[in-house]
Amino acid sequence: MPDNKTVIVTGASRGIGAAIAQAFLSRGYNVVATSRKISSSGQAPSPNLTLVDGDISQASTAQAVVEAAVKSFGSIDHLVNNAGIFYTRPFTDYTAEDLHAFLSLNLEGFFFITQAAVKQMLAQNTGGSVTTITAALADNPMTSAHASVPMMTKGGLNTITRSLALEYAGNNIRFNAVAPGQVDTSLHDKTPKDVMKTLSPMGAIAAPTDIAEAVVFLAQSRYVTGEVLHVDGGAHIGRW
Repeated sequence: MPDNKTVIVTGASRGIGAAIAQAFLSRGYNVVATSRKISSSGQAPSPNLTLVDGDISQASTAQAVVEAAVKSFGSIDHLVNNAGIFYTRPFTDYTAEDLHAFLSLNLEGFFFITQAAVKQMLAQNTGGSVTTITAALADNPMTSAHASVPMMTKGGLNTITRSLALEYAGNNIRFNAVAPGQVDTSLHDKTPKDVMKTLSPMGAIAAPTDIAEAVVFLAQSRYVTGEVLHVDGGAHIGRW
């Protein structure tokens, strides 16, 4: 069991984010879970769980989350950037509003909370880690998935993960990413399971807990940084 380690998880009200929060709670971590309306998601606060409502693409929300973590548990040891949006369209059908939405949540949602959390980790001088959920499609596009614009943001997150890993290696703050493939969440409620299975070389669909286990692994791996860990049944390797 960790020695009072504290984890912030964004987009934690459902799906992968909820599974990540639960994975850390079950291992004895303190968790600060945030989403727009997480207080009404059915998750009950406990001595090891603090809930913070808010739009993570806003700097004020990021600051409130960091302040809640320090006030409730005294430190920030890990940050999991899970919040994000994803949908597909042919490139010429994406609108300016679509672009703004992807940039706002996927990139600004990363920037504000990561910057605030790293400042706190530097002040603590005890190291830490940041793990970001990206996407296997950023490395392995598919003709069946018109995801160019969202992958522009997810690919950017892979890039900044590697840059920050080097920038803060001397401070023992590690930066990694988990790149999922097909995951059985509400995002794919309208996608037939048989179709989803064809998008993985293993012919299988990941569960949110599969992604959560990978996140915990990276948080606990003291000598792993700058890594993009694909949890996609081999889809990133190439054509199949």
